[in-house]
Amino acid sequence: MAVGSARLSDIAARAGVSEATVSRVLNGKSSVADATRRAVLDAVDGLGYARPSRLRRRAHGLIGLIIPELDNPIFPVFAQAIERALVPHRCTPLLCTQTPGGASEDACVEMLVEQGVSGIVVVSGRHADVTADASGYARLVGRGVPLVLLDGCAPAVGAPCLSTDDRLAARQAVTHLVELGHERIGFAAGPERFVPVIRKGEGFRRATAELLGSAGPVRHSLFTVEGGRQAAGALLDLGCTGIVCASDLMALGAIAAVRDRGLVVPGDVSVVGFDDSPLVAFVDPPLTTVRKPVRAMARAVADTLVGLIGGEPMRHGELLFQPELIVRSSTAAAPDGRGGTSFGA
Repeated sequence: MAVGSARLSDIAARAGVSEATVSRVLNGKSSVADATRRAVLDAVDGLGYARPSRLRRRAHGLIGLIIPELDNPIFPVFAQAIERALVPHRCTPLLCTQTPGGASEDACVEMLVEQGVSGIVVVSGRHADVTADASGYARLVGRGVPLVLLDGCAPAVGAPCLSTDDRLAARQAVTHLVELGHERIGFAAGPERFVPVIRKGEGFRRATAELLGSAGPVRHSLFTVEGGRQAAGALLDLGCTGIVCASDLMALGAIAAVRDRGLVVPGDVSVVGFDDSPLVAFVDPPLTTVRKPVRAMARAVADTLVGLIGGEPMRHGELLFQPELIVRSSTAAAPDGRGGTSFGA
């Protein structure tokens, strides 16, 4: 039986509050004390009425997990790592994947709330896009849903954020190439609007300026193999012998771009990826990459979310995790006669 306006008086009488207070609780207003909110909802349950969907009891141990896609192998890795990290807490993730023309992040959030999840984890969502409206997160937190944001940060949301130190990751890649003698190093980056891309770009420019005397060139494209191929092609036109990529998929595209020109990796051009996705150790050549600390991040996500569900105070700000350079066979000493630090336009 749904709650109707004619029954507000019954709920108010049972909870010992005014009808106006009952209305505020049922409409999800935040200007109600927690004890009063619980009293009203207990009255609703006790009278046999159905709560509004946004106020239904959460399913204990069910965690909403929203990821952007499954095509990029790092996201399934994150999903699996988070699932494993939740097991000791007796929690199970309910996965929602955004797809082009399919479910949006907002639709995923609403579906998960309807399912009564105890909390939500968002990986590389709107909080990672500086052009996106992240106000929905604040509303979600205001509704009392524990929330943790992974990879990127929107400080105004007021939810814990966990990210890789992308600036350090870029510096590690540049330092490795400089130590190999490369002086023309470029960055094949993803779309400019994403926080990790912005941070990697900052780290790349700072590292090349400090180590080579001038900031290296950056070319933006999509986080795909073809995007990496396109961005790397533009960097090869500038004479780069070392290419740092924003993802492993882009690095595979960069290797293809080198081969398109009849050149060899790493004999002519060295390529560095980012993520250390599954199987990149087995491609030809095995990929040098900067490893994202997925397991450590997943454990921290699980611990943080379970703490919030258990009533621990919300920790504001962002927690950064240190990446690790993994050297394989896609990088080698710079070829003779390809040095110099002056780039074309």
